[in-house]
Amino acid sequence: MDKQKIEFHIKGLLEAIGEDPEREGLKDTPARVANMFEEVLEGTRYSNHEIAQMFGKTFTAGEGDSDQAIIMKDITVFSYCEHHMALMYDMTVNVGYIPRGKVLGLSKIARICDMAAKRLQLQERLGRDIAEIISEAAGTPDVGVKITGCHSCMTARGIKNPTSHTETRTYLGAFRSDSDLKKLLD
Repeated sequence: MDKQKIEFHIKGLLEAIGEDPEREGLKDTPARVANMFEEVLEGTRYSNHEIAQMFGKTFTAGEGDSDQAIIMKDITVFSYCEHHMALMYDMTVNVGYIPRGKVLGLSKIARICDMAAKRLQLQERLGRDIAEIISEAAGTPDVGVKITGCHSCMTARGIKNPTSHTETRTYLGAFRSDSDLKKLLD
């Protein structure tokens, strides 16, 4: 990430909206925004494969565990819409997978969701990214992801509908056809 270029453009943006980037409250804003982007868009540095490698710590599944779904709910993330660079907030992710001989450490599931969200995203793609990463990291084709969230491009601008929220679901493998597995994500 080119922080100097971000600072240059944020200064230009401040000037373009009629602000004085040299006034007391804005002097350090370009640098602060560059630091913020580096933090909140950290996931842009990594491919899905690299995230699966980073957070792919697994454990051998116990006897009989390979036919039980593992479900983690209410993982909180936020992201930025690639269309308006607007905040996607109050997002919760529910993830389910069926282990195939190995299970992911629980914190790794939340870390995968967080890192995939740290990109300019669409909620639909975020669900697919999380499902693909979990599938690779856990070594299973059977993954389901449900995301519910609010989009400031809907709530604070445009239609300005503050109560709207968006729900997306991504199903891989057995989650595509098994209605009982799908219900586990609710």
